[in-house]
Amino acid sequence: MASDHTRSAILAAAERLYADRGFGDVTLRDIVAEANVNLAAVNYHFGSKDELIAELFVSRSIATNRERLRELKAAEEQGGGRAPIEVILRALVGPTLRGCLGPENQRSTAARFMIRASIESVPPIRRIKNREIDHLRKFAGAMRRSLPDRSDVDIYWGLNFALAMAHHTIRESERLTKLSEGKCDLDDVEDVVARVVSVATMALTAGRTETKAPSRVVAR
Repeated sequence: MASDHTRSAILAAAERLYADRGFGDVTLRDIVAEANVNLAAVNYHFGSKDELIAELFVSRSIATNRERLRELKAAEEQGGGRAPIEVILRALVGPTLRGCLGPENQRSTAARFMIRASIESVPPIRRIKNREIDHLRKFAGAMRRSLPDRSDVDIYWGLNFALAMAHHTIRESERLTKLSEGKCDLDDVEDVVARVVSVATMALTAGRTETKAPSRVVAR
């Protein structure tokens, strides 16, 4: 029990510090001081700073991905195995946006940690994102069933763009608020979700425009 308490204290302290100050400015000594433990305890439970960051990110990501897949499963069951594309995209981006935006979430340590993880590119988080893609494959499969006339390439690009819009909105929420002079209400999370889903749906369902590289002008 004492060991579990120490581990939890380290995780909580690290998440608070990373959320407040970012990954680069926080040292293991900062974390042990915040958690009121010794450095050996961090090494015993996690081995390194990278492993500690990885565990924090994985624990938060698992909760988000479970919610994504729960919403996707419910949507496909309701549709008899095939859900509308906008409902699939809502399941994909909704949990992420709801987890990071809104007045309550912006004050939570977990939300601020995940915003940091979205803003700052650190090796342990990049490795996890590049490795843990099984849940995204399930979304790609659902998108294929919803849009059988679209190629795999279109599906993957559409999924990528939807995720990119969600993460960019999270990263740049303060700038968008200032740019729009408050007209874009980032606290209205369901409106944000609806806007991201709407644009992503249009991109996937609109007629595709073929683009060609401009002809090279030959000097004479």
